[in-house]
This record gives sequence, structure tokens and C-alpha cells, in this order.
Amino acid sequence: MAREPLPDAGPPARAADLRLAGEWLALHGLAGARPTPLLAGRLAVRRRARLATYVILAALIIASALAATSAFGGRQPQRPLPLLALTALVAGLLLAQALLDRWVRHVDQRAGATLSRRATHLIQPGWRAVLGRPYAVFAVATFAGAMVLAASALAVPDPTVRQLAVIVLIGLLGATAITAMQLRHLLRFPVVAEDEESLTADVVMRVEDARELTTPNVQWSLPVVLFGTAPGWWNAAAVAYLVLSLAACVVLHAKTPSIATVARRAMSVR
Repeated sequence: MAREPLPDAGPPARAADLRLAGEWLALHGLAGARPTPLLAGRLAVRRRARLATYVILAALIIASALAATSAFGGRQPQRPLPLLALTALVAGLLLAQALLDRWVRHVDQRAGATLSRRATHLIQPGWRAVLGRPYAVFAVATFAGAMVLAASALAVPDPTVRQLAVIVLIGLLGATAITAMQLRHLLRFPVVAEDEESLTADVVMRVEDARELTTPNVQWSLPVVLFGTAPGWWNAAAVAYLVLSLAACVVLHAKTPSIATVARRAMSVR
């Protein structure tokens, strides 16, 4: 079936985007589906949005590290200016993520408006279908563990350690808010599909993105700020947290059903 190019979504799908879409379909057990301009365009926008999110999280980690260096300068380590600057940056990054999600949603809405027909019995997958209980528990546990780890450093008498702990807490809260915003976007934006194949691909994209979001990259990175400054017991607890959460992540990916399997289950109950 012929399809019109997507308004406001760039030029018609390029050969490279179609090739990447075909590889993506094969990777997720959908080799029988043909890569359409609709899917190629959505995947291309999704890749750009994911890259932009990586930049946002990298900016958060770098800013936290820069704020941490201020704790070692001067005779008054508990200076509010770096903390205020980091808080303002977190607010700006949240706004940037909101605008990014809005852009992706706008492109999808424009794509849906060009469809000649819609898939019947459209579904709106919930969090159990998209994320799943094991990944949800893992995400909550890694966040709670990182927060408890950072908060425990506040009990250390050293003012430098306490300021570093506050910096880590601000960074963790910002990263968690960004992740929650992305998950909300995944669960709320409408399905874009014109047939059974594109409907399945839409669900697969959601499940893949949700699993990507639960990887605690920031939670693993930010506690490093306190290494070498915090007491030995805290360093040991931080290493234990990193090892245990990494092991849990490996087991989770190995034991849970594949993305394609989860998507087909969600399709079967609609």
C-alpha cells in the first residue's frame, strides 16, 4: 500500500532508514514484516530522541561532578551556590526532556494523521505489558538503594562528605524524574498503526524503550563522586550496591522473556 510522507517529520524515508528498519524488525523476530516508510521514519526519530536523552543524562552527570569539585575548594565546603546551580540545571534538563517527548509525540501524531486506515482493535498497553513487574521492581529497588546509599553519607561528620552527598541526591532525583517522564510518555502516547504488523512493531518499540529506561546508568555513576572521600564502610556499601545491582540486571535480562515475546503477549490479550 502506498504511503504519503510524514508532515513535519523530515523528508521521505531514506534507503538507510529503511535498511535500519529492516534490521530492527529482524532483530526483534519480525523478519516477515516489511520495513515501511512509516516504521523507518518513527525509528529514525526515536534514535535521535534517545541520543538526545543520553546527552541530557551525560550533562547531569558532568554537572554533578563539577559541583562536587567545589566541595574541595576554599575553607567553607558547605557553599549553597553550586547546589543552587545544580538544582537549576536539573530543572532545565527536565524541561528539555519534556520538550523532547513533546516533539516525538508531535511526529507520531502527524504520522497517524497520514494513515489511510487504522489497525482494528487498537490497544493502549499498560505498565504491566510495557515494563513488566520484574523490571518495575528492579527500577524501584535500584533507585531506593542509590538514595539510601547517598542519604547515609549525610550522617558522616565531615562537611565535605555531606555536601557531596547532597549533590548526589540532587542528581539522583533529577535522573529519576527524567526517567519517570519518559515512562509516562511511553504509556500515554497513542498507538500509531495501520495494520497488524505496524501495531506489533509499535508495542515492541514501547517494550524496548521501557527496558532501556530501567538500566540504572546514572545510579551506578553518581555514587562514584563520594569514593575516596567517604569513610571505608560507605565505600564498601557502594561497591556492594554496584555489584548486586549489576548482577540483578544481568539475571533480569537473561531470565525474562524477550521483547518480541512480551509484545506478542500484549497483542494476544487485546
